[in-house]
Amino acid sequence: MAVGDGTGRGGDTGRAAGSGGGPHCDSGGPTPPGPADAGAESPVLESPAAESPVAEGTAAEGTAADGTVAARRRLVVAALMLSMALVALDSACVSTAVPQIVGELGGFSYFSWLFSGYLLAVTVTLPIYGRLADARGRKPVLLIGSTVFLIGSLLCAGAWSMGALIAFRLVQGLGGGAIQGTVQTLAADLYPLERRPKIQAALSTVWAASAVLGPAVGGLLAGYASWRWIFLINLPVGIFALVLIQRHLREAQVDRRKRARIDWAGAVGLFLTTGLLLFALVQGGVAWPWLSAPSLACFAGSVAAGVATFLQERRAEEPIMPGWVWRRRVIAGVSLALGFLGVLMIAPMVFLPTYAQSVLGLSPVAAGFVLSVWTISWPISAALSNRVYRRIGFRNTALIGAVVGTLLLAVFPLLPYRGPAWQPALLMLLLGAGLGLFQLPLIIGVQGSVPWHERGTATASVLFCRQVGQSVGGVLFAVIANATLTGRLHSAPASLRGALPQGLDKTASALLHDGGLSGAATDYLRHALASAVGHVYLGAAAAAALAVIVLATVAPKRFPVVEGEQT
Repeated sequence: MAVGDGTGRGGDTGRAAGSGGGPHCDSGGPTPPGPADAGAESPVLESPAAESPVAEGTAAEGTAADGTVAARRRLVVAALMLSMALVALDSACVSTAVPQIVGELGGFSYFSWLFSGYLLAVTVTLPIYGRLADARGRKPVLLIGSTVFLIGSLLCAGAWSMGALIAFRLVQGLGGGAIQGTVQTLAADLYPLERRPKIQAALSTVWAASAVLGPAVGGLLAGYASWRWIFLINLPVGIFALVLIQRHLREAQVDRRKRARIDWAGAVGLFLTTGLLLFALVQGGVAWPWLSAPSLACFAGSVAAGVATFLQERRAEEPIMPGWVWRRRVIAGVSLALGFLGVLMIAPMVFLPTYAQSVLGLSPVAAGFVLSVWTISWPISAALSNRVYRRIGFRNTALIGAVVGTLLLAVFPLLPYRGPAWQPALLMLLLGAGLGLFQLPLIIGVQGSVPWHERGTATASVLFCRQVGQSVGGVLFAVIANATLTGRLHSAPASLRGALPQGLDKTASALLHDGGLSGAATDYLRHALASAVGHVYLGAAAAAALAVIVLATVAPKRFPVVEGEQT
């Protein structure tokens, strides 16, 4: 294995770049490693400018085969972007078509599980797919996961009731977990360290474009065709991506490594532990009170399953969640930091559109624009982050982004009441730039700190923590918003108290749909809702501040960088 020497040049880099260490995009076999590569892996200190050569299994740079290899790799990248677009567009389109879906299938009281169920399935399967990708290779996991997602899409298109549609969305989520984690891992396999921000930024752009185009596409299909086409259009796109991956992606390592045994008992235990926890968080305070028997039973079941899973993982030969994930400061620190990132992201994603429409009086389109501007600055900032972390390191770059995010989130409650829309839009634009510096260097740093056969597990672990953070954030901020709003409504003047709606949903609905309120009542509700959203943003700022503390104390100042990973 070649290692960074602190100068930006890996030890014997020229030879390492041709050794087996990643996927390649030609039809040839693996290139055997040189004699010096057969030794044990050694820890190295991070050089911010260091590269991590990725084995292509192809001819050396400058040969006639390079053009073919580059073309094949571009096709693989296109397939990865299409695969990511499947999961990114799907939920954005479905959210717009909810009225049409409910109108045909009914089930309004539990339609939210169209999203919660999907998110739960994606979250609980991420670590499992990450381990499978390391043990069996990225390609089969991505192919199987994409196939499951497409089968779920076809089933969703034929759903006959809301219950059936929710069940089929769970099937989609089981495939979506494989797509999200494996695409991120393959992006690291295909490119050396210095070029990874570009491919990761391209994947971020897919999410950004989906956030903007998804509602429009979903609205058009639901309004002029049928909501079922939202799921059917996944089929040709997904099949095309599958063909590209099958034809052009080759993995040299899996053929020459001993096939690892999968800890299926640990996988089931992890699934139950996480699934029960997220189910309790989603349903608590909505379907039943937090201290009710169902809620306590879910939490107790999650704890029991967690203990059983821990004991199973300790004795498993190939644990599904290896202990080294939490023993290494890099992965542990990044996992915690991205967990707090998941929490803080919920504040603008969920509450800003309500604020823009109910408080500022913007149309849905204008409110969507206020939120979507961060999807413009986020991928641009991420793409340029390598110019920063190559100078000051991964952790310090992420620290800058987290500090910027903390300050911007804390400024939001200071905005003037019913001020101009450009003010929150500007904050979101700057917040996207800060979070681009926060998230991407951490993911790339983790991927660069592990060899090929650990990269899938490491990537899935940090993404898993971010997903769990989003679930926790959704619950936490809903509690904060409702508590603030309830307090303000209870302290309303006696002349208004009887006419005011109770609860976040009813308040927002009354403001959006002209609930027959007087001018004084409407103004009071807007003030109350602005206060509630302001408290949510303060909670998000606290989460960002905790991420700063974690990065400064838990994550190491310099990440180890493994170059020319050898399995």
